[in-house]
Amino acid sequence: MSKAKKGHTVKVHYTGSLADGTIFDSSSDREPIEFIIGGGMVIEGFDDMVTGMQVGDTKKETLPSHKAYGERRDELVGDVPKDNIPEDIRDNVAVGDKLQIPQPNGIAIVTITNVTDDTITIDANAELAGKDLTFEIELIDITEPTEKSE
Repeated sequence: MSKAKKGHTVKVHYTGSLADGTIFDSSSDREPIEFIIGGGMVIEGFDDMVTGMQVGDTKKETLPSHKAYGERRDELVGDVPKDNIPEDIRDNVAVGDKLQIPQPNGIAIVTITNVTDDTITIDANAELAGKDLTFEIELIDITEPTEKSE
């Protein structure tokens, strides 16, 4: 039986939880996720967990934050003058709202963490940054890459 390794396409069912047991995501009520190991499609620690598993194997592991969504970075939190926010948005924002900010390489999703009369504080850290994450996974399928003919 084949073991999952870099370059293989795998299908995995998973449940992700925080240190207090709160489940933040699960594939239990939907299709398993499919990704290429080492393809940059999932967090580093998830790739590492699946590597070496065989179809039907299960595993539970806690990933330190640096192998998950990274550490929280203070430089990704800042105040934006309300005048810089489109008028149709600035008067209706609340703490916890998410905004999409255009960036040169795509769109950044930021969370509003504070609102004053003049400014909006935004946080561009990933929601799970700085947190250790526990995953329970089951490897459902492995597809080895096919050689391309020339």
